[in-house]
Amino acid sequence: MAEYTDYPRLRERMVAEQLEARGIRNRRVLDAMRRVPRHLFVEEALAPQAYGDYPLPIGEKQTISQPFIVAQMTEALQLKGPEKVLEIGTGSGYQTAVLAELAAKVYSVERVRALYDRARRILEQLRYYNVAIKLGDGSLGWDEQAPYDAIIVTAAAPEVPEPLTRQLADGGKLVIPVGDRYNQELKRYTRRGEELEEEDLGACRFVPLLGQHAWKA
Repeated sequence: MAEYTDYPRLRERMVAEQLEARGIRNRRVLDAMRRVPRHLFVEEALAPQAYGDYPLPIGEKQTISQPFIVAQMTEALQLKGPEKVLEIGTGSGYQTAVLAELAAKVYSVERVRALYDRARRILEQLRYYNVAIKLGDGSLGWDEQAPYDAIIVTAAAPEVPEPLTRQLADGGKLVIPVGDRYNQELKRYTRRGEELEEEDLGACRFVPLLGQHAWKA
């Protein structure tokens, strides 16, 4: 008989000890992370560890980010509800689900077929019908659906890919790790007409964004 794990309790502890205790204040973000079953986005053997304060492997040399990073990046987008959001790097689909709780429509791009297939299946099972995912080069964005009120990039780029800045709506926010392959700064850019206003959100470490306007494989 499988051992019972109280996942709702683990989610509550995660929100209290990892998010609220570190300064995440946006009530909508906290509530979304209480609702999304993070343990379903990792391999079954790792499910009991899903709410720990660390990233976990999801295969294909990729990871699911630690909960605090997901919350920090999501809070930085300042979503109110009616936005159209672009996510670069679907990965496990967990960040996608959190965004789907907070925005009207989420478009997500994933370059790895196995991750794309798995994330799409889980998101469909959880009935996130406001999500669309495509397989492709995330550094190119998703031009057909632009402009976006918010863009989030869950892999590190040497600089902000030009197609993403072009697809960002006026007043929109772009959150992305920028730096070398091992150490980056989390940045938030806000479009003001033809200009991008830049803010530093702190040091971070992500897997590299691969693509035409990012790192080469």
